[in-house]
Amino acid sequence: MKNDAEPNSAHASPPTATQILRARARALARPPEPAPAAETLLEVLEFRLAQERYAVETRYVREVHPLKDLAPLPCTPPFVLGIVNVRGHILPVLALKKFFDLPEQGLTDLHRIIHVCGHDLELGLLADVIVGVRSIPVESLQSSLPTLTGIRGDYLKGVTAERLVVLDLARILADPKIIVHEEVAN
Repeated sequence: MKNDAEPNSAHASPPTATQILRARARALARPPEPAPAAETLLEVLEFRLAQERYAVETRYVREVHPLKDLAPLPCTPPFVLGIVNVRGHILPVLALKKFFDLPEQGLTDLHRIIHVCGHDLELGLLADVIVGVRSIPVESLQSSLPTLTGIRGDYLKGVTAERLVVLDLARILADPKIIVHEEVAN
């Protein structure tokens, strides 16, 4: 018959068990890591345009809609794709691919409209695919990449190490170039 007080080769010896318990106690007694402050995190909506990853701050995003019933507008710049009716509200749709001179493909029912608001404007941004919402540390944003030149660099908030391009939507919405002031001559 086996005595329960006898050490078993399958169980840890008392000094080893004591060391393990002390290590666990030290780990549990350690003060928790402070959570990053809200100011240091940037919540963004990530989407794809022409095989590149872009994001905009969610504070400007109202909702995301499927692309349906797009009506083209005459006498508008090429980046103004047209208008859509969203529950009785007429929303102009901008094609960022044309605005940024990115390669284009035809429109499909997989495209989405990112409904954004800011600077007294409400409009839709056409996205190829919506990836999702995530938080990124503000300090992880690099100012630019050599491949981002021209107009994309003008509207850049930063680029992450994973090459996610975060657009400065406040700058885009405040730009007078997106406002169409053309009149048709009779």
